[in-house]
Amino acid sequence: MDKDLAETLTQWRRHLHAHPEPTLHEAETARFVQEKLRELGVPFVAGVGGHGVVATLTRGNSNRSVGLRADMDALPIVETSGVTYASSNPGVMHACGHDGHTASLLGAAALLARDASWSGTVQFVFQPAEEGGGGAKSMIADGLFERFPMESIFGYHNWPGLEAGTVALHDSAVMAAGSRIAFRIAGHSGHAALPHLTRDPMIASAHLLLALQTIVSRNVDPLASAVISIATIQAGTAANQISGEAVLRGTMRTLSNAVRDQLEEAIHRIAAGVAQTFEMEIETELRRGNPVTANTPAERDLAAEAVVQAGLPLRRDMAPAMTGEDFAWFLERRPGAFAWIGNGPTDGGRELHNSNYDFNDAVLPAAAGFLAGVAKRALGG
Repeated sequence: MDKDLAETLTQWRRHLHAHPEPTLHEAETARFVQEKLRELGVPFVAGVGGHGVVATLTRGNSNRSVGLRADMDALPIVETSGVTYASSNPGVMHACGHDGHTASLLGAAALLARDASWSGTVQFVFQPAEEGGGGAKSMIADGLFERFPMESIFGYHNWPGLEAGTVALHDSAVMAAGSRIAFRIAGHSGHAALPHLTRDPMIASAHLLLALQTIVSRNVDPLASAVISIATIQAGTAANQISGEAVLRGTMRTLSNAVRDQLEEAIHRIAAGVAQTFEMEIETELRRGNPVTANTPAERDLAAEAVVQAGLPLRRDMAPAMTGEDFAWFLERRPGAFAWIGNGPTDGGRELHNSNYDFNDAVLPAAAGFLAGVAKRALGG
């Protein structure tokens, strides 16, 4: 990548960082993407599955097609990074690097638009609402794969702690399936000094929380991976009253759908047992999120070949993460691969979802080059 394009991508990335928009509210971000696509001369369709934008670049006589994806939304986090281009939208920041993902996909479009060595069609998918807003599913429901045909699809996520510009590709699972968990425990309220006249949901909550932790430690194969975390407990308003209700919320993550099914069965069983033990009513809600993000073998190997061809460092030995990724929905419809590209050291809190995080602009040429390279290789170039 030439110096001028690298500097342009940095300017675009920092503009996006300074103007973040939360999930489902990416209107100005989408307009910025459209403006830059016009400057590059790449035609696009806006409003796909919400604020999604899909740009299409075709050349030559080949009927082959491939998709490249970047996410656009930010997080409800107050930025403390202190950079000169910090968020100007109070309480919202690009704490996960979607600004860098968007800028690098624009960079890939720029590289491919000026490269005459390939033939076929590349679909550039700028996805909204990745952070729990179901943006991938919305784009699919809006006819993404029918309106913008692609045989396979590729994407990446920046990865703090991995050496800057190094590309990591997993054999299969990259990120976990996720589900939201909620319990509503209904007891009987009363005076805290007369507990025998109540049914205390706080006691039941404590037993439920501890019992849930036995699922991973005693029901799941030790060689499998699973997480159950209860993150919030809400109950009571007065120090001298036993509340009549408690609500627990959390998440569970697995690296296989079979283990996910096992966890769900165990959660219902334990909740029913605690309810019977303490004479409570426990309403359990399990809301499935994205499935496992898993690379398909041929596309994984193709992506690895593109990394080597681009002269980028390649890692094939990294363990998957228990974080979730909306890209999984695309991989359920089309074969593909999802890479990690190193963002460099995590010093000073440059970790995902940290208020001090910042995307490393030095990675933009490698990321854009990877995306363009994998597209060309997928098209047979």
